[in-house]
Amino acid sequence: MKVVAFNGSPRKNGNTYTLLQVVLQSLEQQGFETELIQVGDRNIHGCIACGVCRKQANNRCVFEDDVVNEAIGKMVEADGILLGSPVYFGTLAAQMKAFIDRVGFVTRPERLLKRKVCAAVVAQRRDGAISAFNSINNMFTISEAIVVGANYWNVGLGKGEGDVSNDQEGIDNMKNLADNMAWLLKKIN
Repeated sequence: MKVVAFNGSPRKNGNTYTLLQVVLQSLEQQGFETELIQVGDRNIHGCIACGVCRKQANNRCVFEDDVVNEAIGKMVEADGILLGSPVYFGTLAAQMKAFIDRVGFVTRPERLLKRKVCAAVVAQRRDGAISAFNSINNMFTISEAIVVGANYWNVGLGKGEGDVSNDQEGIDNMKNLADNMAWLLKKIN
């Protein structure tokens, strides 16, 4: 079984990356194949609600010059999906919002994410994590995905690059998230 993670932070090796790595490493230790894809440092078009993806019904967005169509293919192939974002001005990063909008529009008509095991992972400094967490989970729930949680929200605290590693509660929570995701994936597969 495979879990694919998408890092929506423009900081390639920042706190969001660190949290996602904790989850993925724990999953690997439990026998899962994992992949981390950096999307936050790429130019991702925002959705323009043109409807071409629905008219063509080919599971692709009309914009072919960014990572979204490749990501959709990886999501369809995966058993589990992680979307990670830092908090910027009280909610998720713009790159992750554009990513979610486009993925959501393309995958909903054919219900491509239905029953995928999914989770949001959020890195924050002070506040806004729940808004970002909910924004990601809104896409999952409207897509009929199965949202996995942990013993607290899937959030880690840190300001500078790597600071989240000092948030032991956040790190433990990511490991718990991985355990819950692994348990569920094994049950349904």
